[in-house]
Amino acid sequence: MNGNSHLFIPGPTNVPEEVRRAMNIPMEDMRAPDFCDFITPLLGDLARAYRLEEGRVFAFPGSGTGAWEAAITNTLNTGDKVLMSRFGQFSMLWVDMAERLGLDVEVIDVDWGKGVPIDAYKTRLENDKTHSIKAVFATHNETATGVTSDIPALRRALDEAGHPALLFVDGVSSIASIPFEMDGWGVDLAVAGSQKGFMLPAGLAFLGVSEKALAAHEHADMPRCYFSFSDMIRLNDTGYFPYTPPTPLLRGLRVSLDMLLGDGMESVWARHHRLAEGVRAAVAEWPGCRLVADGPEWQSDTVSAIYTPEGIDAREVIETAYFKYQTSLGTGLAKLAGRAFRIGHLGSLNPVMLCGALSAAEMALRDAGADITPGRGVAAAQESFRMTTPRQGRTAAARAA
Repeated sequence: MNGNSHLFIPGPTNVPEEVRRAMNIPMEDMRAPDFCDFITPLLGDLARAYRLEEGRVFAFPGSGTGAWEAAITNTLNTGDKVLMSRFGQFSMLWVDMAERLGLDVEVIDVDWGKGVPIDAYKTRLENDKTHSIKAVFATHNETATGVTSDIPALRRALDEAGHPALLFVDGVSSIASIPFEMDGWGVDLAVAGSQKGFMLPAGLAFLGVSEKALAAHEHADMPRCYFSFSDMIRLNDTGYFPYTPPTPLLRGLRVSLDMLLGDGMESVWARHHRLAEGVRAAVAEWPGCRLVADGPEWQSDTVSAIYTPEGIDAREVIETAYFKYQTSLGTGLAKLAGRAFRIGHLGSLNPVMLCGALSAAEMALRDAGADITPGRGVAAAQESFRMTTPRQGRTAAARAA
């Protein structure tokens, strides 16, 4: 009666109707003789979305956090020195996991609003003459702050230092949404989750693994069982899994990958950039509001974290949007709680949907006391979208015929 509720958090994201229908199936036999005919090409196409040809990709039942743990425990040893940076809630959690798993973590703390400190990494790697650092970790897209880091530049820093460390990348809110070239960037382990750019419910953890990382696995002795590469490889090579897989999610993944690869990853990346530019145009028209990302070079194309004006509690904005306007906006996490809200603009979205999110945010901000002219941000987004969105469907020639 009141219409649909609207989801604009940075994950879980909206699930396309085609994907929902694909998952609405009876339970099936995951040991059936022909199940392998479905799984083998599915994993191959998942690797294509990663832009991975050398190596392999795993799909674990779980969240991205599970893939983090799988990446660490299958390639490193207790006590190994690793280099990490901390500049948001999720990079902070990755550091916490590495420490709890017994790694010797060297952490570079960065102001929230910036990302991976390439120059500091490069200096540390050049000074590591004995190659005591076994892995370098980088959060590609920090979901808490709306910050994207330069992974190709980090690869160049490793190469220029002649350093053999493995390159771990958290791509949970980047892979399948913004440019990511696993082979081209020399990434060794890349984590993603089903509930972001892959447009599925939460429940699948994806992990791309390079040949170099697979070789490291042969000498890694950290305890692991559920997340064992060896077990997955042995069964995946036959088209099956070492335990019961979430078959409805895998059926949904088939359709999601068909959509992503059918459009082409470059097209997917360009669409996310257009949508993000519209959101940024709107924020620029809200007095007192600004992006948490500290400069254009850091701005994310999948999520915008937005400071509220001084004296305006972001929690009130979020609650008002939810209870009054049936719209979910992302909350500010950790030190951003009460200071910022987030708009997720990744996955299955179009300009009109985002105009609705921006309208709800404007109304909620005004309700919370912000001095914002009604419609000003939405109008800026409309113009951005109008000037950049390509026409869909029939060509001009077909319309004229």
